Amino acid sequence: MQPEAFFLPATSVETGQRFCLFYPAQGEVVRGLVLYIHPFAEEMNKARHMAALQARALASAGFGVLQIDLLGCGDSSGDFGDATWQSWVSDVVQGCHWLRSRGNTLGAGLGQAPLWLWGLRAGCLLAVEASSHLNEACNFLFWQSPASGKPLLQQFLRLKVAADMLGGPAKGVMEGMRQQLASGSPVEIAGYMLSPGLASGLEQAALAAPVGQSPAQRLEWFELSTREDASFSPASAKAIAQWQQAGFAASSHIVRGPAFWQTTEIEDAPALITATTAALANSSA
Repeated sequence: MQPEAFFLPATSVETGQRFCLFYPAQGEVVRGLVLYIHPFAEEMNKARHMAALQARALASAGFGVLQIDLLGCGDSSGDFGDATWQSWVSDVVQGCHWLRSRGNTLGAGLGQAPLWLWGLRAGCLLAVEASSHLNEACNFLFWQSPASGKPLLQQFLRLKVAADMLGGPAKGVMEGMRQQLASGSPVEIAGYMLSPGLASGLEQAALAAPVGQSPAQRLEWFELSTREDASFSPASAKAIAQWQQAGFAASSHIVRGPAFWQTTEIEDAPALITATTAALANSSA
């Protein structure tokens, strides 16, 4: 299956275009529309292969899937240092609008098919915030979701600390980076220029369930582990419970597989693809 590659004009002319891949739904019954929201920085590159495999699997199961490179990422316009959290949220919303308009053009009930926001890591946080800017209810598919963006930012900043430690004392490196961001200046980390607008948005992002949801909204939460006796962390269990209390039909899954978004070599997690496809297919049955 060959996806359709195209450039989607951004909401602002100044920020150029976003590179997209669209996998049309296969078969006569269209089960849903899915927007993939990639993770942060190098995790995006590590996860590209798995995202493509999952997109093809979902398309074969009757879902139309759109992958979008956010501002400054992949083949989209701009540099990583141009990105802010809000610009990424706007890109996600723009992608949702394109998916819905494409569905209306194709007909066959696609325009009324349920919308899924599929996020990996930081992409889950973007999905939640973008959903509040949509004029429709949507479902959520989370892969390895954090409870908030603060630990992700902390993890990214530590890359700079670790690099400086190789060259000598690293005392005050973390504090210095935070002061630099607070003053409005970007920070270079592992080849990525991190803007203050992106850092602050990520740090403040939370996974709180959207308010005003419909009774039919769903959440499929997936985590990977190489252990057979793995269980959810207290933070994950608390987050899932909060979504259930908010009225979402939330299902949680732990699947065997590697942390492909951070492994040295590109790795697959076939069990995750199978389980994800089955979860979305069953939800639309």
